[in-house]
Amino acid sequence: MKDFTKELTYKTSRSSGAGGQNVNKVETSVTVIWMVSESEFFNEEEKELISEKLKNRINSEGLLQLTVTESRTQLQNKKIATERILELVNKSLIKPKPRKASKPSKGQIAKRLDNKKKLSEKKENRRFRL
Repeated sequence: MKDFTKELTYKTSRSSGAGGQNVNKVETSVTVIWMVSESEFFNEEEKELISEKLKNRINSEGLLQLTVTESRTQLQNKKIATERILELVNKSLIKPKPRKASKPSKGQIAKRLDNKKKLSEKKENRRFRL
């Protein structure tokens, strides 16, 4: 797990939700911003992988943004935002194992054909004969 917190920038704004008068005057909402292409912590291949997996979250300027408004304190929201963006990027770097095509065994094929034959006979016996 790579820690690229030095490359993150933060922007605060007024948050909606619980807090009463506090909401109207204190900027508790935190948006964490990270420029994927200018990162020094990741090589080009990793940057490509991040850009591909998170393409829906990266804007046209190449910025990955995440906004957190859960807590009533700016510090807590900043901590949550940092954890989330680290988790998001590190998850996007995981390459899934390629699926190996498998073939059913002879026993499985024989069992399936046998079941088909039994079902066919059962239905044939239900037919009305004159």
